[in-house]
Amino acid sequence: MEKTLVILKPSCVLRSLIGEVISRFEKKGLRLAGMKMVQLNDAILDEHYAHLKDKPFFQRVKDSMQVCPVIVQCWEGIDAAKVVRSFIGITNGRAAAAGTIRGDFSVSAQENIVHASDSADSAKIELKRFFRDDEIYDYKLSTLANLYAKDEI
Repeated sequence: MEKTLVILKPSCVLRSLIGEVISRFEKKGLRLAGMKMVQLNDAILDEHYAHLKDKPFFQRVKDSMQVCPVIVQCWEGIDAAKVVRSFIGITNGRAAAAGTIRGDFSVSAQENIVHASDSADSAKIELKRFFRDDEIYDYKLSTLANLYAKDEI
């Protein structure tokens, strides 16, 4: 099974949407493999958002992500990164489709509730950035047989 990183951003935490958002991942059928609350600092944000360092909004992104602690999570499932990206919606909450997390809970391009890895390869790198190996857990969901066809798992 593929693993992917999800970060519940300060806009999620401060609006008390943590449970609501997590329940969507659970209802989708993904398995929570790791979760913790952390206060992000400049060093980890400089690394995590290095691809944005030359953008005019880079400091705004960093400032937003440091307003309060965030919830970092590892979710697992077949094609987990693609699945998560599809139901969180596009970056700008104003343009995100209704029914997606961002479409339902965000009206901002920045304060858009969640960060999610954009690919399986990115997820591997990002998960190592936020989790030690002993913080990712392996257990079997009792509902696994009802989530996938036998030849998928």
